[in-house]
Amino acid sequence: MDDRGGSFVAVRRISQGLERGNACHSSSAEVVAGSAAWLGRGLSCVCAQRRESDARPSFDLTPAQEECLQTIQSRIDVAYDGSVPEHQEALRALWNAAFPEEELHGIISEQGGGFISLENLLFFARSFPKSFQDLLRKQEGDRSVWEYPFAVAGVNITFMLIQMLDLEAVKPRTLVGATFLKFLAENESAFDLLYCITFKLMDHQWLSMRASYMDFNAVMKSTRRQLEKELLVEDITRLEDLPSYSLLTQ
Repeated sequence: MDDRGGSFVAVRRISQGLERGNACHSSSAEVVAGSAAWLGRGLSCVCAQRRESDARPSFDLTPAQEECLQTIQSRIDVAYDGSVPEHQEALRALWNAAFPEEELHGIISEQGGGFISLENLLFFARSFPKSFQDLLRKQEGDRSVWEYPFAVAGVNITFMLIQMLDLEAVKPRTLVGATFLKFLAENESAFDLLYCITFKLMDHQWLSMRASYMDFNAVMKSTRRQLEKELLVEDITRLEDLPSYSLLTQ
């Protein structure tokens, strides 16, 4: 999952996980921000499949867009560090949003994923709590016996968006990336909002394709194609106008 690794923290809990009553549902002991159990194993990151040799044009930016790009690039560069109080508090806040009825016991750091992945999940939990809980607990649709791990899907979505939007380049080299910066210049939370839309769209695609664990990459590719298509619709002036935004519920 690129050089940032595949997890950012592990959490040790004393209490037992909740009984969900369905084999495809993750227990609360598994659904821990960045733990090995929550992130799962063997799920490759679709976003890592890039072609560095592609010759692509670059798009000029306004000063406001350039500033917004630099701001989000600075977020991307921050690795999760369990010794940083801000990072610990973000994890605790995510846990409380996900499992308000359970106490968090002990945080153990691991080298790995970027802090922006945790920020994305926390934004999702706070902004669209119903959709977040529905995805966390796999409450909608006819679910597979072998479901995708919630947090590893979230990490994949974060880095798929970074690649799709070309956010690590000095200037965007795709029309999709240039279009997104227009949204970002108008809304500083545009990346986090697009993350929420993408996560819900991914799950919608998962159900539509009747996918199982081994189909995750195909689902991610389908999600990316649909998202790119929606972002390039000419009369879309804000992310809330995207057709897939309607999938979200607060």
